[in-house]
Amino acid sequence: MQTRLLDYQNQLGKNVNLCLLLYYLDSLNLAINQTQLNKLEQSISEFDKLALKPLRATRAYLKANQAEITDYAAIRKALLGAELKLEKQQQIILIDEVNSMNLTPCATPNNSDKYLS
Repeated sequence: MQTRLLDYQNQLGKNVNLCLLLYYLDSLNLAINQTQLNKLEQSISEFDKLALKPLRATRAYLKANQAEITDYAAIRKALLGAELKLEKQQQIILIDEVNSMNLTPCATPNNSDKYLS
């Protein structure tokens, strides 16, 4: 699952935290509509753009140039820790947003498919 989610992120530009939330809602047999999905995406778009994506770009740059970077391993570890904390914050944003929604019980929800297609 981890590889698949990272492929969605890296190849399709999808948000892993949103994917995880949608898979979770699917497992609970709760459906969201397109408007709700758009609202979830909007709730994290600025945070993603200004906090997470720049940090990931920094990590990628440093990895590509690690031979020239003194103490690369320690810097990488610190950046990974910061990224995990930011991911948790983004999860809080998503959970707060989804908790404000009226979700529809559904025997076969397709939340994740709706987002990934």
